[in-house]
Amino acid sequence: MTGQVPTSQAEIFRRLIRTTGPISLAHYMAESNARYYAGRDPFGSGGDFITAPEISQMFGELIGLWLADIWLRAGRPAPVHYVELGPGRGTLAGDALRSMKQYGLMPTVHFVETSPLLRDVQLHSVPNARFHDDLSTLPDDGPLLIVGNEFLDALPVRQLVRTADGWRERMIGLDGDDFVFVAGDRPMDAALPPDRQDAGEGTIVETCPAAASVVYEIAGRLAKQKGTALLIDYGHSDERDGSTLQAVHAHTKVNPFAAPGEADLTALVDFATLARVAQSRDIAWLGTATQGDWLRTLGIEARTQALSERAPQYREELCAARDRLIAEDQMGNLFKVMGLAASGWPQGAGFEG
Repeated sequence: MTGQVPTSQAEIFRRLIRTTGPISLAHYMAESNARYYAGRDPFGSGGDFITAPEISQMFGELIGLWLADIWLRAGRPAPVHYVELGPGRGTLAGDALRSMKQYGLMPTVHFVETSPLLRDVQLHSVPNARFHDDLSTLPDDGPLLIVGNEFLDALPVRQLVRTADGWRERMIGLDGDDFVFVAGDRPMDAALPPDRQDAGEGTIVETCPAAASVVYEIAGRLAKQKGTALLIDYGHSDERDGSTLQAVHAHTKVNPFAAPGEADLTALVDFATLARVAQSRDIAWLGTATQGDWLRTLGIEARTQALSERAPQYREELCAARDRLIAEDQMGNLFKVMGLAASGWPQGAGFEG
């Protein structure tokens, strides 16, 4: 008679590590987040975190206006497709599509989403959306208007650590029943660029091959089909060392090892590397701006004033939402907006150049 089949993700990992040895952080993060997103709606005050579209309709509206402006200046190509990566509840898409429609832009809608539960929620917001497991099945008959908000940060990262014996992959092992970081036994010096190999002992270098792969595919699509993309996430626009892994449960940061599969695991997005990846496909990197500066340039302050005058009873709520999106000590500086466009397409508002 066999023992009880483990049901929690933590028990699955423990059994795997005891059987085969330490696992990579990328493995741990990928399996944990797959389980996490498959079984819940984590968004909003009743979930684990609140994203920008849930804070204010202005966020999605301004994205829609940005896309409409690009599309108009590109000559109104048709057919045209709106693509959103990890669309949450569909809130951003609903707000953006409403803004686009004012300017005659009514694209077909495509959501890259793997969670059956979230697909059902998204259909309530955008009933005509078509779903895809990944970018490979997107239409290829016209330009793409791609948006990814807080999508890249949940993709699995890989970490390398400098030890006394050289660079090793940072793995996850066990100390009793507790998950702990351990250094792998395979030399990884060749995985580091020459200018980073001499870092001091204990230095951690974090990379995200999955994010690089997604951006590489987006850029290839834009190069072939034309269009533009906005990738919005919390991250940094210059190369940095150190671990940025974190976990969030019920709007609170928790130990990433406490309950795999029950908390959202994320890491800061390395926009500097992703910009280089995109440019390798012969498309334009429009720039990477802080979310606060980008939304100010697009007119969020004027939009807040207009909505406040129309509904003065909501003025305080509207101003609080605006500040949460753009204030330096809230989302304004931590979150970045990276713009990409096909060669020959217009420069987008909010980016230098």
